[in-house]
Amino acid sequence: MTEFLTIDGGAIAYDMSGEGPLVVLAHGMGDSRHSYRFVVPALVAAGYRVANVDLRGCGESSTGWAGYSRTDIAGDLVALVRHLGGPAVIVGQSISGGAATIAAASAPELVVGLAELAPFTRAQSVDLGGLLRDKRHRAGTVQLAKVLMSGSLKAWLAYLDLAIPTKPVDWAAERARIETSLSVPERMAVLRAMAKTSPADAGARLADVRCRVLVIEGSADPDWSRPEAEGERILAELPAGLGELAVIDGAGHYPHTETPEAVLQLLLPFLAATLSPAEQADQADRAGRADRADRADRA
Repeated sequence: MTEFLTIDGGAIAYDMSGEGPLVVLAHGMGDSRHSYRFVVPALVAAGYRVANVDLRGCGESSTGWAGYSRTDIAGDLVALVRHLGGPAVIVGQSISGGAATIAAASAPELVVGLAELAPFTRAQSVDLGGLLRDKRHRAGTVQLAKVLMSGSLKAWLAYLDLAIPTKPVDWAAERARIETSLSVPERMAVLRAMAKTSPADAGARLADVRCRVLVIEGSADPDWSRPEAEGERILAELPAGLGELAVIDGAGHYPHTETPEAVLQLLLPFLAATLSPAEQADQADRAGRADRADRADRA
């Protein structure tokens, strides 16, 4: 059953399942909460209360927002966690990985862990060598450029074909659902607006994160010539010891859709450790020490 949270005059759609510690799932641009359809049942069975959210402008959430940056999305996620009575672990994919980073940095009392799937969490630069070497990366970049410039639905579907090398069993129906949604001009406008945003705002907050972070990359993700290297760069900008990286061989940009079992094998132990009372106490201590250090620096 869809529920709605009103924020700044817009409506954020989400649904709730299960009982236990709170886990919030946030999808990537051009998608909806339906992308976590293979993950939610396992999280509920493992004893978690799962909030599966449509980003602003996506799925059943309203359009017409003033902005679609990661900072904007982070504000929505924090508001939802507060509304549901956190703390929570946020699982964010692609643009939502960066948004989750900002949410954790700005509300450490509410966000106690991050799992980032194929995240755009740092300012990006054009990898000319990678484009020349890697046909997959080059083809994906071309299709995304067409979407950005003209709002081509055909190009977005061609990108998805590259970004999801292992098709889920229901891909024909899911592809049709995405095509129907993005055929609505307002929804395609949201996709283009998100594609134009920079992840620099998220990168600027990596050093402020105080909770554990799990980064999951797919080795066949066309968004980078070397996805593992992107994950390593994210970890390098986090405070020492907070991040861990896992790479799923053969997965693309949507590992939760393509290889949900592999994602769950990584995610469930991370959730169990991160949402434990001992880990939450450790996080509170880290946040307190960081806050005291910041005040001392300002003094």
